Parts: sequence; C-alpha cells; structure tokens
Amino acid sequence: MAETFTVAVTARAAAPAATVYRLIADYRDGHPRIVPPKYFRNLVVEQGGYGAGTRIGFEMTELGSTRQAEAVVSEPEPGRVLVETELRSGIVTTFIVDPVGPGTCDVTISGELPRKPGLAGRIEGLITASILPKIYRAELARIAACAAEDEGPPARP
Repeated sequence: MAETFTVAVTARAAAPAATVYRLIADYRDGHPRIVPPKYFRNLVVEQGGYGAGTRIGFEMTELGSTRQAEAVVSEPEPGRVLVETELRSGIVTTFIVDPVGPGTCDVTISGELPRKPGLAGRIEGLITASILPKIYRAELARIAACAAEDEGPPARP
C-alpha cells in the first residue's frame, strides 16, 4: 500500500449540522456554492447529485496549474461523514459534520493524499501541506456563510 499523508482543518458553523451536511452533500445546488472559485471550477454532476453514488467532474487550480479531476462520493456515516475519492490521483477528501449545540456544528475537511517516494515526494508534501489548509479554510468560510444564509434570520419571539 502506498504511503499517504493527511491535511485537515476544522471550523465552527453557526447553523444546524443537518443544514450544513445537506449543503455539502447536494452537488447540484449546494456544493457548487461552497467551493472557492479561485481553486475549483466547472463542477459537473455526471451521475446522481446528492450524497452516495454521485460522480462529479471539476477543475482544480493550485500554484497556477489547473488539472481535471473526477471523483465519486460515498457516505460512510450518512448525515455526518461524506467522502470524495478522486479517481485519477487517489486523493480522498472527507467532510465531517459534528453537532456542537443547538444551531451550531463543527465542520472538518481533510485530505488524504498519496506521498510520492524520495526527496521529490517530501518536497511536494511540504508544499501541499502549506497550500491545502488555505483552500480548506476558504471552503469552510463559504460553508458557514451559505449555511447561515440557508437558515435565514433567527425567528423573533
């Protein structure tokens, strides 16, 4: 089995966990709103559209280079854990939504990436480990903003 490394970032969202999870799992309307356009473009649903069984295509741009990607979605814990597995690169991106209290949840995005052997692999790992948290923080901020928008203003007593 190939060696991998993991990068993860967690942030709190002022929205119920169910709202946040639906936003992430909805690849037709929700997910396109949460991906930072600076890094992700042209998200296309090729199969399904919500949660497990969905297949997507998209472009990802890092360090000025754009690559085509295809991923399949699984839900090891529906309503809490959603996983995107890129078919070419083997990168596994996991979204975990944990309720913290009424109307609040923690959202973690983690990426498990294959590590290439040797010095080149170590250098690539260091660069990726410095870039991915910035991408994940941008996505987490968009998740929080979109989820709060979807919830609307609090009800008045």
